[in-house]
Amino acid sequence: MKTMHTLEIIILGAIQGLTEFIPISSSGHLVIAQNFFSGASNHLYLEFINIGTILALLVYFRKKISDIVRDVMINKRYQLAVNILLTAIPAGLVGFFAAHFIESSAFFGSLITVMISLAVVGLIMVVLEKLPKASAVKDGESLGKKRAIIIGLAQILALIPGVSRSGSTIITGRLAGLSPSSSAEYSFLASLPIMFGVTLKIFISDTDYMMANMQALILGNLVAFITGIIAIGFLMRYLSTHSLAIFGWYRIGLSAILALVLLLQ
Repeated sequence: MKTMHTLEIIILGAIQGLTEFIPISSSGHLVIAQNFFSGASNHLYLEFINIGTILALLVYFRKKISDIVRDVMINKRYQLAVNILLTAIPAGLVGFFAAHFIESSAFFGSLITVMISLAVVGLIMVVLEKLPKASAVKDGESLGKKRAIIIGLAQILALIPGVSRSGSTIITGRLAGLSPSSSAEYSFLASLPIMFGVTLKIFISDTDYMMANMQALILGNLVAFITGIIAIGFLMRYLSTHSLAIFGWYRIGLSAILALVLLLQ
């Protein structure tokens, strides 16, 4: 396995932290970056630096998470926790049972796949506010179970690099009646069970890789944590007054650049 240089570790950690939450696709950007650095993706490294982004979520939403736990344990209010689980289960199941295929398939490491996904989802973001939406709901707790499941089904698409997990769930949350900021908050909370599951899996199955690359993983996760906190704060503030359109245009522009690069190769 190729040894990673410090600059590469820092850049990949920053990309993970920024693009895991900003809806421009962390997987897509990481595929592009690793093809640029080494011509091949390091799937285990990308999974391990998810730890930094999980910690960023836990720190940023610590009060909200504490409220959810209190509601379940003390107030016997389960709706938001149930909705989060309903949203997490579809992608969690597909990711678990199809993990080997996803890791080994050339499709999921393909720059062409990333290029197409960036453009298609970007176009949806640009026109999103003109699309018909379900009746407005206040927050994730107010979502009906069917809407929570639909958001979860959309999250399965995020297994395709270039789609974006936050992008697919925020878009579907908007169509399900959530405001942009409420949709982003719900998207992030609903990602926690899946991210915990992925982390638990790699800790159990890939201990040797972790021990052999501990220094690189600590640095990558530290960078992912810091940039993740910045990205979450930025997106929550931005979506309180704006739509996803600017991210859609960015995705379309990046897709066009990637298409040009591929054509010139």
